[in-house]
Amino acid sequence: MKIIAINGSPRGMRGTTGRLLDEVLAGVAGTGAEVEVVCLDRTEVGPCVACDVCHKVGDCPIKDDFSEVRTKLMNADGFILATPNYIFSVSAQMKAFIDRLNGLIHCTALEGKYAVLVETSGGGGDEEVIEYLERVVSALGALTVGSVASPGAGPRQFPNQEELFAKARILGAELCTSIAEKREFPGQMAAHNDFKERMKQLVGFMGDYWTYEREFWANRG
Repeated sequence: MKIIAINGSPRGMRGTTGRLLDEVLAGVAGTGAEVEVVCLDRTEVGPCVACDVCHKVGDCPIKDDFSEVRTKLMNADGFILATPNYIFSVSAQMKAFIDRLNGLIHCTALEGKYAVLVETSGGGGDEEVIEYLERVVSALGALTVGSVASPGAGPRQFPNQEELFAKARILGAELCTSIAEKREFPGQMAAHNDFKERMKQLVGFMGDYWTYEREFWANRG
């Protein structure tokens, strides 16, 4: 079983987000799963330039590290998205990465995969960032097993820290259990199916231009 963690903190694993992510990864490691961490502060992923090439050929033409990370994500059984809360949203690094996933989103290409979300903040507002990430996971076609989020209480410190870390470790293990058992999350399926139909219609409308995605949906049925 392969798990990939995408850490959007500009401080990498050295920051508060990295500290909470460490505990989730400890839970993953305890199941024996293979883990890889991609820190976007050390990975070159530029912003989307709206060239539409990914919709036409199935891959992004920008010469940076995105395609390699995308391949790792596609090959993983599950993934973790971790980010600090920057002005009511994800970090710039995470947002650039998510925007570059738009080709996968048009194909809901991560269907069958499972995700866990990690978020930290300076002063709260955690729920709205988690909700945004849940929508991203659903748009990718994956299922969210759960999330762990908290404001900080100093550098790499949290309120109720031991309780929070215990929850994070359990969540990491639950990600792997969900994959192994192919768990279903019926409450997420309505939104997932609605979005899939939306993408089918969008690609159908743009099919003469988005040729890769047109063929993808034609073959998928």
